[in-house]
Amino acid sequence: MLKKSEYFVVKQKAVPEVLQKVVEAKRLLESEKAVTVQEATEQAGISRSSFYKYKNDIFPFHDNARGKSITFVIQMNDEPGLLSDVLHVVADYNANILTIHQSIPINGVASLTLTVDILPTTGDSSDMIKEIEGKEGVMYLKILARE
Repeated sequence: MLKKSEYFVVKQKAVPEVLQKVVEAKRLLESEKAVTVQEATEQAGISRSSFYKYKNDIFPFHDNARGKSITFVIQMNDEPGLLSDVLHVVADYNANILTIHQSIPINGVASLTLTVDILPTTGDSSDMIKEIEGKEGVMYLKILARE
């Protein structure tokens, strides 16, 4: 029998608004733009009860990624330099590439499986993934695992 996962990775657009506002309230508190929970929840536009109900259940992806590895698959055009551009993004964020596997391109599209170690010095892994997704020629990125 398969063990049920306690965590899920979902894109922001799939997360209910109240949970996004809880994350915003937490950011306000951490950045000291709000001193109290009351101030943070008012600025974020949620009730204190919603904040307390969900505050321990939602957090930005990068907050829980440090010290872990992330495996994702990327479908990208078979263009000179595109793989290098993707790897440079990983390097720019100070993440460490553990494994890399690229298939032989079919119809001008290559599949790349990449496992990246998120170090304590790595920048925001969510931003890293967004930057890779935004590269011209990258058609698809999906996170397969986080260990």
